[in-house]
Amino acid sequence: MPKLTVYKIDGKESGSMDLPSEFDKAVNQDVIHQAIVMYQANARQGNADTKIRSEVSGGNKKPFRQKGTGQARQGSTRSPLFKKGGIVFGPHPRDYGYTIPKKVRMGALRESLNAKFKGSSLVCVDDMVMKSGKTKDFLAIMKNLKISGKKTLAIFEGSSKEAMLASRNIRGIQHEKAAEVNALDVLKNNKVLATKAAMEKILKRLQ
Repeated sequence: MPKLTVYKIDGKESGSMDLPSEFDKAVNQDVIHQAIVMYQANARQGNADTKIRSEVSGGNKKPFRQKGTGQARQGSTRSPLFKKGGIVFGPHPRDYGYTIPKKVRMGALRESLNAKFKGSSLVCVDDMVMKSGKTKDFLAIMKNLKISGKKTLAIFEGSSKEAMLASRNIRGIQHEKAAEVNALDVLKNNKVLATKAAMEKILKRLQ
């Protein structure tokens, strides 16, 4: 059974925790792809809109007589054939969102964590308790854990209030709750920094 090393905030090892047997296998790219496409589709605003011929400005007057001009017959300047006329088959507001089964979503979360685990980008600390809420103290902790801070997902379940205060001003750190984190959150960040309590809660979701 694969094991994840657990560190103290000073960078020293304090133990390990068991991971699911799936973390011994290769990363399933297909299930990750399904979930990422869904999350990105659900994030689309879908507010692109064009005007059809009944919505553009212009009168209903016939632009020129039916015969004798040598031009094609026209009945309105709102026609798509005219400049500033209506748009044919243009986009209109729509909802791009859809859902996939919960098992697929949980499988994608597991596989995304598996990818971070295999890439040594999953860092677990026994707790995140700080005496002060100073940013420089949290930066020192990140230096001990060898985390640069650029695109880091922080899951601080059971951490102290000071740790949240100290880390929220650092650019590149995204805070998420263990009950709400998903595969897209994991994969769009370079590192995942989680407390042991947060990892236990996430692994419970994956069961």
